[in-house]
Amino acid sequence: MVTIRDVAKEAQVSVATVSRVLNKRGYVHEHTRVRVEGAIHKLSYRPNNVARTLFKKQSKMIGFLVPDITNPYFAQLVRAVEQVTNEAEFTTFLCSSEEDLQKELRHLEKMQENHVDGVIVISNTLEWEHLQSLDIPIVALDRTFHEEVPTVRIDNYEESLRAIQHLLDEGCTRIAHIQGPAHIANSTLRFQAYTDLMQAKGLPVLSTKGEYDLKVSEQAVSRLLEDHPDTEAIYAGNDVMAVGALKAAQRMGKRVPEDLLIMGFDGIDWTEMVTPEISTMAQPIEEMGRQAAKLLLQQIEEGVTAPAKTVLHASLLTRQSTRGKVNR
Repeated sequence: MVTIRDVAKEAQVSVATVSRVLNKRGYVHEHTRVRVEGAIHKLSYRPNNVARTLFKKQSKMIGFLVPDITNPYFAQLVRAVEQVTNEAEFTTFLCSSEEDLQKELRHLEKMQENHVDGVIVISNTLEWEHLQSLDIPIVALDRTFHEEVPTVRIDNYEESLRAIQHLLDEGCTRIAHIQGPAHIANSTLRFQAYTDLMQAKGLPVLSTKGEYDLKVSEQAVSRLLEDHPDTEAIYAGNDVMAVGALKAAQRMGKRVPEDLLIMGFDGIDWTEMVTPEISTMAQPIEEMGRQAAKLLLQQIEEGVTAPAKTVLHASLLTRQSTRGKVNR
């Protein structure tokens, strides 16, 4: 008996592409469509009507693609999304891509093969061209892909300016920045805000690369403090790197905040689990996850077109690693 997988192999396409041709749903390039239809004719394939009927019904399952589930920021987003989807009796098909484009494409294909009703995507490598052929609702979380994809995020540039301004308000003029990966748009925006504000103030720009990794940032900050012992404050591009900066400072005998102020970004739980607790520009992680899940479910269950862009605001949380007393 010829199966849909046999057709996909003959046409040299994915099972999901064959499914889109059979169900006349989603975009398929005309050349690809002709090739699939040729394979169907050659193999005398007859679709299973029961399977096709099931395909058109809800699976009560959504896909969620994240870059790195070991990063507590993404883990907290997953928890927030699942709070909403579980209440709606949807199961979450969670995939961690490890920043690998080919792995992300395979995950998306598997999601389609398992007939997920919609997908929430956090990716630094996927482009619109990879998503436009999906014939299911998509919501982008924390990243922007295309104006046609509903997005839930914060304004990383403006919120980063607020974080740096807090250190300036504390009287610091020699502020160093720990950069995240250069290929991540959010990381680039936070670094650009730092550079722009420091240059506008006529202050030195001191930066090092922490790659959103605790150990990498710890080593990078150790080198930075050795080269620039008069550094007064460190602004880390995320909280994981801020913890790395704290470890480096403590190992070198720097007192925080007496000798060095440290500011993070994200608002993950780790910032409250270290001593001293770390000040941070806290993203509304729970609300971001809930908003994304609600937007996706609205599209799935009601066919409601989500707004193109939902921008939420972060909160400045001043703790023991800086001397400020007011949260705003």
